[in-house]
Amino acid sequence: MGKKNLSRVKSNIVESLELPKDIMYGAVIISATGRNQVLIENYKGIIEYTNEKIRVQTKNCQVTVAGKRLMIEYYTNEEMKITGFIQGILYDS
Repeated sequence: MGKKNLSRVKSNIVESLELPKDIMYGAVIISATGRNQVLIENYKGIIEYTNEKIRVQTKNCQVTVAGKRLMIEYYTNEEMKITGFIQGILYDS
């Protein structure tokens, strides 16, 4: 079975069983609370960290949080909390 067919089978199973996509695909979860807080779950590592840009690697893409006075308030193996004045969130493949 080819990789494309295997991916389609997995997708059909996830859809039919109504399994959480974030767990099955390792998808990133980003929760923004107003303009001052972002919670990122399912990330792999920090690529860049300045007070105006925080860039993280996920399984499928890179995510950049742009703003002012940004800081990582805490991070674990599963999630990180970014605070500051959030101006935007960008997904790069």
